[in-house]
Amino acid sequence: MSLPPALVLDEITKSYPGPGVVLDRVSIRIEPGELVGIVGPSGSGKSTLLHIMGTLDSPTSGSVRIAGHDVSSSPDDELAAIRAQEIGFIFQSFFLIDGLSALDNVANGLLYRGLPIAERRRAATKELERVGMSHRLDHVPAQLSGGERQRVAVARALIGAPSLVLADEPTGNLDSAASKRAMDSLRALNDEGVTIVVITHDPKIAASLPRTIEILDGRIVADDRMVA
Repeated sequence: MSLPPALVLDEITKSYPGPGVVLDRVSIRIEPGELVGIVGPSGSGKSTLLHIMGTLDSPTSGSVRIAGHDVSSSPDDELAAIRAQEIGFIFQSFFLIDGLSALDNVANGLLYRGLPIAERRRAATKELERVGMSHRLDHVPAQLSGGERQRVAVARALIGAPSLVLADEPTGNLDSAASKRAMDSLRALNDEGVTIVVITHDPKIAASLPRTIEILDGRIVADDRMVA
């Protein structure tokens, strides 16, 4: 039995009383196992698009389906459950909790699954090993480099085996060497079958990915797949 698309946006429009139309009839379909870059300058609408893709905001019109779930008009409790089960987030600023170890920052990704702490920590250990951080389990964020904090954030995003991982400017706070390692890590995870969408303002990063979607002034202006 084939899996449903990881994400389907159908004719998404988002408007506000002040700025007006921020997204204008955006349609995107992402299949399981894809690695996609969404690129656009500041003000293009990509942050609003990210929020709608991640069910953090609702469209004014159009429909959103995550792993087969129509979330366009779901109540908040259902959206929270879908986020916890189907979506992993990697944010530019990482949003790690300062006083917690890398292990417990990742284990917190399962906090709303109702699992005992020992089980959450076992799963967190496995994910940190997966991203090459098994030697830093007990270190708090202040003891980690930017690249290491990013890898902890990746492990936290992966711990619930989500259908879709959304990476928001994942190299934005990293130097060039750490940025390359971060993108190599995302490509390696995609090789394992993880579906990843990278939101970026950097055309070079987007162009290096198998599929690039360009957004400008709230509209999709290009959607290209890399030719093998």
